[in-house]
Order: sequence, then structure tokens, then C-alpha cells
Amino acid sequence: EVQVVESGGGLVQAGGSLRLSCTYSGLTFDDYLIGWLRQAPGKEREGVSCIKLSDETTYYVDSVKGGFTISKDNAKSTVYLQMNNLEHEDTAGYYCVADRKSMTAAQALAVMRLGFGTWGQGTQVTVYS
Repeated sequence: EVQVVESGGGLVQAGGSLRLSCTYSGLTFDDYLIGWLRQAPGKEREGVSCIKLSDETTYYVDSVKGGFTISKDNAKSTVYLQMNNLEHEDTAGYYCVADRKSMTAAQALAVMRLGFGTWGQGTQVTVYS
């Protein structure tokens, strides 16, 4: 059974940084992608970034380009989301999602936004001024 677990969220001052971690397990030989999505009260669910575990292809939505970096450590079965220059608007619950579809990272993130894939429990990120 595929499982993902997020960690690393917390309270951070505007302009600061956080690194989220997504540890995964139960992956088969099929291709998998790991996406980061976020959900804030009163806002629609938003895809943030996605990475292919097989070739490190990445995708970022325009709103986080330059500030966020997704990376992976296959030996640790972990995907990271380094978040720099955090702003109040980045406050949200952040979720890690695993998907095995043969798609580009951008396509996979769009599908994840619809609710497909295996989701973790989420980790809260709160940015204060």
C-alpha cells in the first residue's frame, strides 16, 4: 500500500524559510510522481509543485517560482519542499500526494488537484508578519 507522510510545517515569520518533508513507502516498480498541494480556509486547493521520482523532472506553479524548490533523496525515500521568502499568502495546510500515472509533472499535479492519488495527512504552515 502506498503511503506518504508530511512533516516540517510550523510557524514562521514573513520572509523566513521552512523545509517540508514527504516520506513515502509502498511504491512499486511503476513510475511515481510526488506532488505538493496546499489548502487554505476560504481558498481553492492549489497545486504547488511536483517531481518525477524516475528522472527528477520538476514543475512549479507560477505563484511559487523562485521561492520554492522541490527535491528528492531516493535513498531516504523522501521528497522535500524548500520554501524561501515565505509570505502571509503562503499560509495553508500542505499535502503530499503520490501518483503512479505516466504523465508529465505538470499534468500529474493537475490531476492531483482534482483529488486523485494517495494523500498524506497534511502539515500546517503559518506565516506571520
